[in-house]
Amino acid sequence: MTDIARHPDAPASPSHFIGLMSGTSLDGVDGVLVASATGQVLAEAYLPFPGDLRDTLMVLQAPSENELHREALAANALARVYADCVRELLAAAELPASAIAAIGAHGQTIRHRPGEFDGIGYTRQLNAPALLAELTGIDVVADIRSRDVAAGGQGAPLVPAYHQAMFSDAGQTRVVCNLGGISNVTILPAAATGQSVSGFDCGPGNALLDGWVARHLGTTYDDGGAWGASGHVDDALLATLLSEPYFRQAPPKSTGRDLFHAEWLEARLATVPGVSPVDVQATLVALTAQCVADDVLRYAPDCRGLYACGGGTRNHALMQAIAARLPGVTVATTEALGVPPQQVEARAFAWLAQRCVVRQPGNLASVTGAQGPRILGAIYPH
Repeated sequence: MTDIARHPDAPASPSHFIGLMSGTSLDGVDGVLVASATGQVLAEAYLPFPGDLRDTLMVLQAPSENELHREALAANALARVYADCVRELLAAAELPASAIAAIGAHGQTIRHRPGEFDGIGYTRQLNAPALLAELTGIDVVADIRSRDVAAGGQGAPLVPAYHQAMFSDAGQTRVVCNLGGISNVTILPAAATGQSVSGFDCGPGNALLDGWVARHLGTTYDDGGAWGASGHVDDALLATLLSEPYFRQAPPKSTGRDLFHAEWLEARLATVPGVSPVDVQATLVALTAQCVADDVLRYAPDCRGLYACGGGTRNHALMQAIAARLPGVTVATTEALGVPPQQVEARAFAWLAQRCVVRQPGNLASVTGAQGPRILGAIYPH
């Protein structure tokens, strides 16, 4: 590969990391370029998925015809979007590829079945890290979840280790809540409790909300949560949705579109006929808010501050619904702690890439249920 001229301000050895995240919302790629010495974000970028790639990724969430071929082509297409995002980050930071130690590229989860089948199960993140390394000229850290799964863990959520590093306060218990396609919480206990950090997936987030609004309004999301806010919660439907056994399962636990998909919703709608589309949307907002609030009250009753991140923070109806169910708890975004909510996940995977490169564990066994701390990720040199 052709050598890239070093930027005059670049360090003698690469010391920056890039984090890329495309989550279960399937909307696009968030990227950040981070200075590892300070944790400062030098550039951020967002690239939406092309419509055909998003459609293919949605289809690949479930078994389909010629699946292996379609997955391979989608992985290559995803790597090209990732590479475009990297190029935007480098241009914004005015740095060459040679200044970057590694890219943390999580990939796109298309199956998540830990603990099933043989007691280990599997998790599958569609990715083409070798192609990404070739396109960018930068080392890539990928396959970040599977080592935790191999050690008997859920492989998710992995971001709590970063939450602990960034957001813990010894004097109070905090909860960090990611409102992505799936909602999850990290519980950061006050030092006086003597408890370990915990975290798990609560249930559906934007995945069901976005799917329902796309079906009825033809848009990719409910802008500001306005449509859902104009409806009314149907108590019978909410009770039916909340009867899902996953919500009563004790952590460690994780989930995804393998469980919470359109067919899951349709099966429950069939038992409560006659609910208008806008009232279904309002009820889905209530479902997500209730799952988050119930888990905070159950597992972090001393919490006085919940800090949300992810795309769901832009759904004002959802944020208000969570706050209404947690009286006495300050509900804000991670902006209040110094990190914009859209950066948190990408920054976490830059952090995890750095941990892999320096051979330090990236998981929390208290969160995932793994047999112990593990170095996460496989390195694809450029």
